[in-house]
Amino acid sequence: MGSNEQRRKEAMQKLEKELSRRERAEKTKPLGVVVATLAILALIVGGIWWATTLGGDDEDVTAQEDPLEQDLEPLSMSRANALPDTVTCDYADAGEPSREVSAPNGEDVPATGTVTVTLVTNQGDIEMQLDRALSPCAVNSMEHLANEGFYDDTVCHRMTSGNLNVLQCGDPTGEGTGGPGYQFADEYPTDELNPATTVTYPEATIAMANSDPGTNGSQFFLNYADGMLPPAYSALGVITADGMETLAAIGEKGVEGGQVDGAPAEEVRIERVTVG
Repeated sequence: MGSNEQRRKEAMQKLEKELSRRERAEKTKPLGVVVATLAILALIVGGIWWATTLGGDDEDVTAQEDPLEQDLEPLSMSRANALPDTVTCDYADAGEPSREVSAPNGEDVPATGTVTVTLVTNQGDIEMQLDRALSPCAVNSMEHLANEGFYDDTVCHRMTSGNLNVLQCGDPTGEGTGGPGYQFADEYPTDELNPATTVTYPEATIAMANSDPGTNGSQFFLNYADGMLPPAYSALGVITADGMETLAAIGEKGVEGGQVDGAPAEEVRIERVTVG
């Protein structure tokens, strides 16, 4: 077949066409079924920071099982192949930052151990355990931005329901278009899994949001329930049980206006972020 990029586009076009067909067929079915389909369509064709551009190996995507009819594998929170103890991260310039901040140091970045990061929000604390062994460059970036106060007094601008079930945060503009002025490469699971598949990002997962391969910045999402996604978003770790109590309560309030994609029904504001 052609290039990886061509295969990515063909896979997305095929899935979008099938989802559109199902949406038309399901208009007479219960609302919950239609909402689930629309949520998947929103994943495919909507959202400024959710362009699910698939990438990876050379396997023919036409041989893949329909992701809507398979039992999706939950994403493992450990790599099949361990990284070295330290890695080098390239934080490339990506224009003006939404809030003044420096780029992290990318030399000798640790790829072992965990770090506790807590989002202190107006809805309660969301404690997270970031795992450097999964995506060390992403963890290093988030830790740096947290220490620099980049996330302080920012809103989580987006929530999705249906088959996605995430709260998206990390943009000081509150519009989903901002970032730290640098970007970096995708890590786990993108570097280990077939990009033409779909997996379950389990409840309590923390992962980076992006618009295309290699466009990670400051935005991230939190799964308040299991979410169906391609393995295109770098996993950083998990939310603790106490943190999930807060996040689950936010998720129960839903999306503004009863939509499947939009602002949270009740504002979620990160007042400050603590590390350690």
